[in-house]
Amino acid sequence: MNSETLLPEPAALPAVVDQVALARLYGEPLFKLPQDLYIPPDALEIFLEAFEGPLDLLLYLIRKQNFNILDIPMVGVTRQYLAYVDEIRSRNLELAAEYLLMAAMLIEIKSRMLLPVRPPEPGQEPEDPRAELVRRLLEYEKIKLAAQQISEWPQSGRDFLKAQVFIEQSLQPRFPEVSIAELQEAWADILRRAKLVQRHQITREELSVREVMSQVLKRLQGQRFTTFEALFTPEKGVPLLVVTFVALLELAKEALVEVTQAEAFAPIYLRLAYTPA
Repeated sequence: MNSETLLPEPAALPAVVDQVALARLYGEPLFKLPQDLYIPPDALEIFLEAFEGPLDLLLYLIRKQNFNILDIPMVGVTRQYLAYVDEIRSRNLELAAEYLLMAAMLIEIKSRMLLPVRPPEPGQEPEDPRAELVRRLLEYEKIKLAAQQISEWPQSGRDFLKAQVFIEQSLQPRFPEVSIAELQEAWADILRRAKLVQRHQITREELSVREVMSQVLKRLQGQRFTTFEALFTPEKGVPLLVVTFVALLELAKEALVEVTQAEAFAPIYLRLAYTPA
């Protein structure tokens, strides 16, 4: 038996080690492409510019070279446009259909510009074959810029959402406001009841609104709420009812009394206004 120490054999190295691996397949370096690898011709396409239609492409060619849109050099623009159309015809014939229509229009304008100009009638400017195309380009550019500005505006539901939190414990009860019509209806009901018990007695009584206001304030002291009808005494006649009603309006106007109502068509209550100490 040989007494020399047996060393483990080194791991097998690739035959080509002086090249950079093209890729890794399952963790192993790949130095050359497989012979049976098939890549379809249309597997990878790069579009440097995306246009929304023939007018968009034509406007791009004009603005890119700083041409005057009111004086378009038809020769150069038409040549560049046809080069782009030939490129997309080889890839997508359906997409090239509308571009071919614009190409025919450009060729027609170019041909008309080569013809002798017809003398205009007196008082009219000579006809420019590019006028209709310029008008369409200007309208398209205006609409395109407006669409870009609108798309930059934040829109609720698209760019942001409104935060809505409802916490019932933190909300204070809000009583509905008492309208003038409801006060009139309550006042009319009191008058109807007063007419049922009125007495035919002719008297002359001096009534003071301020005095009745003081009486109402004294009556509301120490009470949380008092009904609207409880402040009137129909037995004392209509004049006192009128003065009492005016006194209540004055107290409400001076913010000395609060008029509240739990819900629509519910009884009307009055209480002293809260005054901080």
